[in-house]
Amino acid sequence: MKLTLVALGCIILLFGGVFLAQNTQNKEFGSEGVSSTVLDLSFKNLTKVPNDVFNNTNLEELDVSHNQLSGSLQAEVRHLSKLKVLKLNNNQFTGVPAEIGQLSELEVLDLSNNKLTGLPQELGKLTRLKLLDVSGNDYSEQDLEIIQNQLPGSVVIKR
Repeated sequence: MKLTLVALGCIILLFGGVFLAQNTQNKEFGSEGVSSTVLDLSFKNLTKVPNDVFNNTNLEELDVSHNQLSGSLQAEVRHLSKLKVLKLNNNQFTGVPAEIGQLSELEVLDLSNNKLTGLPQELGKLTRLKLLDVSGNDYSEQDLEIIQNQLPGSVVIKR
């Protein structure tokens, strides 16, 4: 059996003054292929997530942590249907859009260290979730209890 490794191609695209780094890694063992797509916009002093981000429907990981984001993430996040990891931590968000509940592949949701006062019940629809971090926020414990009762028992919730 021939082992072929076509390793790490990096495509840098420039849009809206923000660099989009798309890392693709293919490993072939016979006909098997593996690829992932990651967008890291952390520490960019963003005040809003660029709208073009929501057109990249192949994203599996989006990191917008450590910015100046406030209000709520745009509802267009629902278009990122392949998203597995969403890092919104260390911003100034006061709300979470209910549309996050449509991200059926989501495994990690980091909302820590924001200014959240409430959590949408739709988070309970994230049946593949493994980690939900809501630490460092002032959310309603009642909201979290409702969500926790809907999620699989194996989900780790950091308070």
